[in-house]
Amino acid sequence: MLRFSSSVASTSRTAVPRLTAARSLLSTTSSSPAAVASTSSLPARPSARRAAFAPAPARAFSTTPRRSQATPVEEEAAAEEEEPVERVSDEVDVCIVGGGPAGLSAAIRLMKLAQAEEKEIRVVVLEKGPEVGAHILSGAVIETRALDELIPDWKELGAPLNQEATSDAMRWLTPTGSYPMPHPPQMSNKGNYIISLSKLSRWLAEQAEELGVEIYPGFAGAEVLWTEDGKGVRGVVTNDIGLDKNFKPKESFEPGMEFHAKVTLFAEGAHGSLSKQVMSKLGLRDGKDPQTYGLGVKEVWKIKKEKHVPGKIQHTLGWPLDNSTYGGTWLYHMEDEMVSLGIVVGLDYPNPYISPFRELQRLKHHPVFAELLEGGECIAYGARALNEGGYQSIPKLSFPGGGLIGCSAGFLNVPKIKGTHTAMKSGMLAADETFTALKSLPEDFDHSTSPSVDISSYETAFENSWVAKELKEIRNVRPSFHNPLGNWGGMAYSGLDTLILKGRTPWTFHHPKEDYASTKKASEFKPIDYPTPDGVLSFDILTSVSRTGTNHAENQPIHLHIEESARAAHVKENVEEYAGLLGRVCPAAVYEYVEAEGGEEDAVGQKLVINSQNCIHCKTCSIKVPTQDIEWRVPEGGGGPKYSLT
Repeated sequence: MLRFSSSVASTSRTAVPRLTAARSLLSTTSSSPAAVASTSSLPARPSARRAAFAPAPARAFSTTPRRSQATPVEEEAAAEEEEPVERVSDEVDVCIVGGGPAGLSAAIRLMKLAQAEEKEIRVVVLEKGPEVGAHILSGAVIETRALDELIPDWKELGAPLNQEATSDAMRWLTPTGSYPMPHPPQMSNKGNYIISLSKLSRWLAEQAEELGVEIYPGFAGAEVLWTEDGKGVRGVVTNDIGLDKNFKPKESFEPGMEFHAKVTLFAEGAHGSLSKQVMSKLGLRDGKDPQTYGLGVKEVWKIKKEKHVPGKIQHTLGWPLDNSTYGGTWLYHMEDEMVSLGIVVGLDYPNPYISPFRELQRLKHHPVFAELLEGGECIAYGARALNEGGYQSIPKLSFPGGGLIGCSAGFLNVPKIKGTHTAMKSGMLAADETFTALKSLPEDFDHSTSPSVDISSYETAFENSWVAKELKEIRNVRPSFHNPLGNWGGMAYSGLDTLILKGRTPWTFHHPKEDYASTKKASEFKPIDYPTPDGVLSFDILTSVSRTGTNHAENQPIHLHIEESARAAHVKENVEEYAGLLGRVCPAAVYEYVEAEGGEEDAVGQKLVINSQNCIHCKTCSIKVPTQDIEWRVPEGGGGPKYSLT
């Protein structure tokens, strides 16, 4: 059997899953996985070691300053006082950062291609969640086109696609009523399935492991390893474990591990922290439209059996959003008397007083929702930013040493309100080109000295795929809402485009600016009087966050980073000009601007408090904050929400 991996990498196929032991080898500088294996007593298979990453029970949430909120010293200053950290390293053929549908599809495709040609290949998937699926959230209705290509016998293998879509409806909401609307052809769900994307991801992980993919939950990609010339990627570093809030090692300290890869694929999801670094450093967004985002806020309810209509799909436009705020709602009848409901709010909204979370809470008091939910129980909550820019906002997909796949690049079909099938297909396309590139490498290929592996053919493969065709056809729908008539103008053009023109136009509309730049001053608006939650249909934000299972280790560096030197300017501008927008846009009560006490003022008598233990990793803060000074970094691996039904 032919091999891509070096002899060192091949030796490690049964050793590397023992990463907990590897991280404790602080005195070694060897990159030999064999040395790691000799000290470890953990099971060899990744699936057998997942219990090591199970999170502690979720803590109570808080919106008041805690011990962990003490102002940390700057990371750079702390680093200067410490000796360089010695890290264990390992060499793999392909390192995939992110265990969602795109990353797992790439991994599965790679292993199938290798088996078909009797080649041995080492594929590693790093997942920051405590288990695969824990950080996955979507509506979700899936179109099975990509899954059919990837795993044709998915039904026989027990994929968790159990509720086929049975009906579609589109309605226009007023504050007290609703009216039927024409149903765009792209929104037809015949043959689709209402699913939990979290469950599907876990199932895909099982299929990947059966093929020999090494999956490491609880290990977050924290740094990019660059080539010496800084023009390519040679792998990633996982995050350090056991640092206190001032970046000082605790007794439990374990340094992150270096994964040196011939090809690194970033599948982090929308606004991924490493994907952003790669796009910025390598200019992958040059000549492209800004990416624009929506924030999806959702709940899962168990409702009365007599009210449940299995497979029913309903979308609405109009209330509670105003004409200048892009968005809409969904209501999907899942299996087992459960419904998924939520709202997507375009993050280019101008009014800083809007709270997407509270828009969802008041939505449920509308008769369309209230009558359905009466007597039911809310059992899950979640929120996540999603890419809405479409074809013209997709960055350059490849770079020396790797590529961007899934929502790291942004393949959501906005009119369909679907992106899982396109994300999966992008992972498969990248896998095809990666495998071809690896086959062409000489047997004596040395990753440390040879030029970066080139998968630029991935760009061409994408342009020739059904994904590009699908996204080109609807490229003008979302940007058509950037017009003086707001939603009314956007809906009029979108109706014409989706029903008649079908994208066959010589023009392409563009997104004029980043979402944060669309935010207007609070002085131009009046505060929104949101109803008080009743605890039956609507809930306060901390009750909702408690339903996410979110947990972060105590006394670790705050992963929502703002430079100490920038805090005063941040507070002054965000409080005076935008009325503390972060306190409303965040769907997890992470940010507060509170009255300063005891000389702790940042500016204008206020202090910024970051309740990072509440963070559900939606990435909204770094997208929407007008001052663009919040940097989202990965917390300790395994921290964050623990979704299961989303």
